[in-house]
Amino acid sequence: MKESSLSIDRISFYLGMINCFVEMVACGVKTLALSPPLTPHDYPQIAPFSQKIVEEFHIDSYLEKSLLITDLQPEEFTQGKWVILYYEGDVLKKYFSLKETAAKLRSTGQYTGAPREALARALGRLLSYPDEKISRKIAGLDSPFMLVE
Repeated sequence: MKESSLSIDRISFYLGMINCFVEMVACGVKTLALSPPLTPHDYPQIAPFSQKIVEEFHIDSYLEKSLLITDLQPEEFTQGKWVILYYEGDVLKKYFSLKETAAKLRSTGQYTGAPREALARALGRLLSYPDEKISRKIAGLDSPFMLVE
């Protein structure tokens, strides 16, 4: 494939991703969707458009400034960045329950092995990932890729 000299605007690219993920939540394809990891600098530029998309699709969103860290993706992928959660219904409560469990395990030095994997699998299911994809992500076989960073 020939490389293109076309320059892609990062903010527009992120908004396109957000629009797609919001539609997947609104249509019931995903239970929970995540925006691309955003720098605190980029968030104010994206926030009003994200909110407009959410309103048009009649779902909810929440700005998460400290995403739950699991083995689904490298910690560095979201370190120092914010993520917008897109959802309907009580999904946010489920997410916070997972996050609380992880914090309790971390505080007692038990956020390793089977408990850590169980939390990664639970978050993967909340994101509507198939079990095989969850296993591949936990194994580090499917790293996140961003065309535009």
